[in-house]
Amino acid sequence: MEQDIKRYSDMERYELINVNDGDKYGFLGNNDVVVDGDGYLKFLILSESGGKLGLFSKPSLLEVSWDYVRKIGARTIIIDAEKSELKKIR
Repeated sequence: MEQDIKRYSDMERYELINVNDGDKYGFLGNNDVVVDGDGYLKFLILSESGGKLGLFSKPSLLEVSWDYVRKIGARTIIIDAEKSELKKIR
């Protein structure tokens, strides 16, 4: 297996951070990934609550194109997107 290949089972513990505004969206395992029919990553579905669960409310969800992912580090996934580029889906 090549060194630059990352497994989802490892990446689910990576923290998602938007460097544009410093917002944190929790860990990949607490959010969703949308994959197209060819197996390509298309979108991240992020919880605005940063992965924290509320007792009586559902968190707002944001759809972020995979194109805004700038770097996958050792423990983080860095996103660079303006608020206007984040599509609220719930």
